Amino acid sequence: MGLRDIASRLKTKPEELDAERLKARFETFDLTPIVALQCRISSRIGGEVKRMRVAPRQGTPALEIVLSDGTGDAVAVFTGRRHIEGIEHGRAVVIEGIAREERGRRIMLNPAYTLVAS
Repeated sequence: MGLRDIASRLKTKPEELDAERLKARFETFDLTPIVALQCRISSRIGGEVKRMRVAPRQGTPALEIVLSDGTGDAVAVFTGRRHIEGIEHGRAVVIEGIAREERGRRIMLNPAYTLVAS
């Protein structure tokens, strides 16, 4: 890496560096990039857990997990759950399900999930 490369990386925004890191982390898996996720089609996506919260959905608690793969964000919603063992902030997860648009977000309800080793 030359001085110009180093100088260029120093000027790069932290968000861009994080996106590059995430893209590299998930490129070896056979996954759909979140930016290319289509509604009503079964898909497999992966990402790091960016945010988590418990929010009621129709009177039932639901764990919402925001995943990022460097190309975009998607939300996995697990109805009736407040916690899933092993899923925590920064953890890599692969989910599989059918996506839909809800309030401008790509969402998968109760997807199958696989924890990815660090």
